[in-house]
Amino acid sequence: MAYVQSSALEQVSYDQEAHVLRAKFRASGRTYAYHDVPQELYDGLIFADSLGAYFNAHIRDHFDYEEVVN
Repeated sequence: MAYVQSSALEQVSYDQEAHVLRAKFRASGRTYAYHDVPQELYDGLIFADSLGAYFNAHIRDHFDYEEVVN
């Protein structure tokens, strides 16, 4: 996963074939996989002025997800 400049998110990655976005959160240190996320939303997230605000508006509570336990 790539590190990002965000106060909410620490790392994000995207699997283009499976349409799975993975996000690691700074505050909790937890990583979640969000399923069936379109490529356009991932691209929008990466280029957003505020990744946390974009994530909350377009991804959180819009897609099924599960915690990724390492």
